Amino acid sequence: MDSLETFVVESAIDSETEFYRKIIEDNLASLKLAPAIGRIKVVLRPEDSLFQMAIILRDVGTRVTTIDIADVETKPVAGEVVISIKKEQYIPELLVKLWERYGKANISQPDRWTVTISTDKPAEEAEFIKEMLVADPRHRLHENLVDFAIRVTPEGFRVRYHLYKGNRFVFVASEETLEREWIEEAGAMLDELMEGGKK
Repeated sequence: MDSLETFVVESAIDSETEFYRKIIEDNLASLKLAPAIGRIKVVLRPEDSLFQMAIILRDVGTRVTTIDIADVETKPVAGEVVISIKKEQYIPELLVKLWERYGKANISQPDRWTVTISTDKPAEEAEFIKEMLVADPRHRLHENLVDFAIRVTPEGFRVRYHLYKGNRFVFVASEETLEREWIEEAGAMLDELMEGGKK
């Protein structure tokens, strides 16, 4: 697991602190989130049935277009666009986008590194494909952060709030109705992390 700049877990019950720290570490590893997270603080208050988490993210990259991961060329005589893959990690997302636009019948993948699209307008479509958005790491990160937060939340804490904005993520959960001050406290935790750690 990548080293976090700040990793704080607080609880009124000492035994819970190490237990939840281990749960958080295991889930960070299984979801491969550690490289994206710089600072994290979790507060457990069993007396209030309250779980609060604040996270400051590292830079997770920009949107990925086809030209970022592949070379695109046309074969006008054959009526084809040929995509030569350079970065295979985005192949599933690329294929989904291509299937949506052209239909599975018009897409072939003769080998792992090549995708061919049959089209009446190969030059036009090649230009479109080059600039086509394949993946947005921030969108995937948002989904993974919510999944992570739910996984590490105590059982039964079904009333939840989360905010993901820029490089900041806040999550609050409880068995009871959430109080505004709990959300504000989580915001204050985030401010602490922005300033470099624990106050």
